Amino acid sequence: MGYLSGFHAIEERIKSGGATGPLLVAKAGPRARELVDLAAEHKIRVDRVGTHELDRLAPDHRGIALYAEDAGTAVDITLDGFLAGLGDRKDVLAVVLDEITDPHNYGAILRSCDQFGADLVITRNRRIAKYAEVVSKTSAGAVSWVPVAEAANLVRAVENLKDGGFWIYGADMTGDAVWDKDLRGRTAIILGGEGTGVSRLLREQCDAMVAIPSKGRIDSLNVSVAAGVLLYEITRQRSG
Repeated sequence: MGYLSGFHAIEERIKSGGATGPLLVAKAGPRARELVDLAAEHKIRVDRVGTHELDRLAPDHRGIALYAEDAGTAVDITLDGFLAGLGDRKDVLAVVLDEITDPHNYGAILRSCDQFGADLVITRNRRIAKYAEVVSKTSAGAVSWVPVAEAANLVRAVENLKDGGFWIYGADMTGDAVWDKDLRGRTAIILGGEGTGVSRLLREQCDAMVAIPSKGRIDSLNVSVAAGVLLYEITRQRSG
């Protein structure tokens, strides 16, 4: 539990219907007033508090903060439930996160998943939950919208995806150019951890490894940036 203090994070949590409140307001600037009105529309209690009180509860606040029992937590779903609900859908996109430990990267990846329409994110655990506010701010509120399934065993989760008709691609700078692969249909992209990449056991599950060709002088793109590029390419192919 905790407080969301980013304007976008508060707005998206209220819009998603996952906010209980109260909304605490110390300084009612134009943006804060918009959020107060939004809270009223959703029947969320608004409390006026002193700046010192808000400093104590949400040190990074900008004059406003929203209490949320699950601050920074994405929309929960089980992998079995997700697969069972697909029916005969053809174009489906899952993103598998293999030990992404930086909360800024995790939040940025969730933001890209929201923007490019990923249907599910699969992660091993929620060790970054203690960085809830960082994740919520970095994702610009996307954490309130993106479905996330937690899997104790990612290899087993990927096997289940394959049984569900998914093609599995691992992101690696030694792989084939991503735009040379047909990424339509049921597709899963595995993103490896910062500095470690996709683990050996998950690589063995991949149908192919894909890379983002670059002309840079440093080793590779940051994983969250790479996620955005890869997801854009998938969207581009599916848009015809």
